[in-house]
Amino acid sequence: QVQLVESGGGLVQAGGSLRLSCAASGSTFTIVTMEWYRQAPGKRRELVATVTGGTPNYADSVRGRFTISRPNAKNTATLQMNSLKPEDTGVYYCHARTLVASIWGQGTLVTVSS
Repeated sequence: QVQLVESGGGLVQAGGSLRLSCAASGSTFTIVTMEWYRQAPGKRRELVATVTGGTPNYADSVRGRFTISRPNAKNTATLQMNSLKPEDTGVYYCHARTLVASIWGQGTLVTVSS
């Protein structure tokens, strides 16, 4: 099994940066894809960025501002968030996919003030 723990959330002013980390433990060799989702108050959870085999993909709303990485497909995935906007506010969740399972972290809150 795989367990995920996120860190790095907090309060930042618009235009600022934050770096989120997702630490995976357990059977991490089974992870195929790692992803970041976010959920703003009153809204659905949405996919922000994914990385599979080193190849990243991004939602249109964050492309060019956010960078997802999973160096050497190891146990940590990061999300570097630059030029943050108030609409980036929400709880950010790390998600990992294996061939047989879908695992979520507990989430970390990001608040961007205007």
